[in-house]
Amino acid sequence: MFLVGEALIGKEPEIAHIDLLIGDKEGPVGTAFANGLTQLSAGHTPLLSVIRPNLPPKPATLIVPKVTVKNMEQAAQIFGPAQTAVAKAVADAVAEGVIPKEKVEEIVVIVSVFIHPEAKDYDAIYRYNYGATKLALQRAMEGFPDIEKVLYEKDRSTHPIMGFRVTRLWNPPYLQVAFDLVELAEVKRVLAALPDSDHLLIEVGTPLIKMLGIQVVREIRAIRPGAFVILDLKTLDTGNLEVRLAADSTADAVVISGLAPKRTLELSIKEARKTGIYSIIDMLNVADPLTVLKDLAALPDVVELHRAIDNENSSHTWQNISEMKALAKPDRKLLVAVAGGIRVDTVGQALAAGADVIVVGRAITRSKDIRDMAEQFLVGLKQTEIDQYRIMTDF
Repeated sequence: MFLVGEALIGKEPEIAHIDLLIGDKEGPVGTAFANGLTQLSAGHTPLLSVIRPNLPPKPATLIVPKVTVKNMEQAAQIFGPAQTAVAKAVADAVAEGVIPKEKVEEIVVIVSVFIHPEAKDYDAIYRYNYGATKLALQRAMEGFPDIEKVLYEKDRSTHPIMGFRVTRLWNPPYLQVAFDLVELAEVKRVLAALPDSDHLLIEVGTPLIKMLGIQVVREIRAIRPGAFVILDLKTLDTGNLEVRLAADSTADAVVISGLAPKRTLELSIKEARKTGIYSIIDMLNVADPLTVLKDLAALPDVVELHRAIDNENSSHTWQNISEMKALAKPDRKLLVAVAGGIRVDTVGQALAAGADVIVVGRAITRSKDIRDMAEQFLVGLKQTEIDQYRIMTDF
């Protein structure tokens, strides 16, 4: 037996985060248990859990402090409320049948315990660590989460302590606001006026990049830390290098020109997947986007059908969207963005054609009422609520 459990419960500074292993005494967990008890580390001294002095639970449970214990006050928190909380949770797990009673002499438990250096409330330390240990034990014994739960939740939740979120495009359609402005003060003004929505994406347009450089991404994050930021580099060469630069700038996506050589496109897509950002191929001035996609070893995350600003009197290139999406594998969708002179009254046409992302620039950024205009587009997408992320400590 080798089982793993994890749980986080409570509020800072008494918040409890538990990682644990359950396994046979004769297996790797048993070996780790013996080594932990006999090979001590300064500030991280393992200790047996006890319900009270001289009463350890069954199965035997070893506590390993995650945070360096620097003084007797912190030691008392481990050798007091945390120690008994873990032990009581293990004993109750046996009493409630979570851990089979007949197995308690055959297995051991190792519990890593987090105590915040600023924690003070012993009652909260006890209750949070009890609850987190109990939940982690149950999860370990049940094999939680299964792989389907992981794949479903991975882009839908955010960590409560991380301080920011990493947005993923799992719930189209989206509104992408293109910043083709060239003055930082104006960019900041427009950003501040935009409504909050998980379906609103920020595009750093090519003119803005040429004027201020890719470091402008961090300026945007200072105002909208949770935004999905797209860096429109329109890469034509050195695909892996430019995508790496985009990733290093903290952008969530990078735009590559569909006019680039096949090798450049494929290197860009590969580098984007390696760095965990989205690859977008902009088909501006590409005669046959479908053929370009068919010729690639791997598809990008997004293909953008783009009508140029200088050519907005021509018709939109929204044909073949369904054929493009049909190229995607079942486990990896291909999103389609449409750009070029889109207005509130044409959003419905774009969505009907199969668009997942509506790219809008001056219609919003040059509007007299930026918030109202953006909200009108969001209403057209039927996406006005903020529902993409939730902080969860249980399911």
